[in-house]
Amino acid sequence: MLNMKSRYAMRALLYLAGRHGEGPVQIGEIADAQRIPRKFLTVILSELSREGIIGTRRGRAGGYWLERPPSEISYGDIVRITRGSLALVPCASRLAYEPCDNCLPESECHLRLVMLAVRDATADVLDRLTLADPPPGEVALREPAEVEL
Repeated sequence: MLNMKSRYAMRALLYLAGRHGEGPVQIGEIADAQRIPRKFLTVILSELSREGIIGTRRGRAGGYWLERPPSEISYGDIVRITRGSLALVPCASRLAYEPCDNCLPESECHLRLVMLAVRDATADVLDRLTLADPPPGEVALREPAEVEL
């Protein structure tokens, strides 16, 4: 499940994508337009700035903007920055692997294989879709790759 941080980050970045090339957008405008608590948005935008996704400038003419074109920012990038992993369980993470607590040895755990397949299918979709793409209901996604278990 996506946490609120990831959801708010996606909404804020989609808003900035819609204003791409227009200059800095003030945090209050983003917060109001996307119904995101301003204090939480400040934390999220700060993290996205540290990761090089957005730029920021202080002052009266300041605000936030995308550092890259919307077509170069995938939903997978956003989830990995705000959540740390696309995996639903730590043992299925490709980038932040950890053995699960209180679990069977991995060689005996069928659930891990299922979660690896879910993680790969999720990555296939989220890494393919960018902030520039229309919503999935409006775009024909290619068939998911077959996952061998």
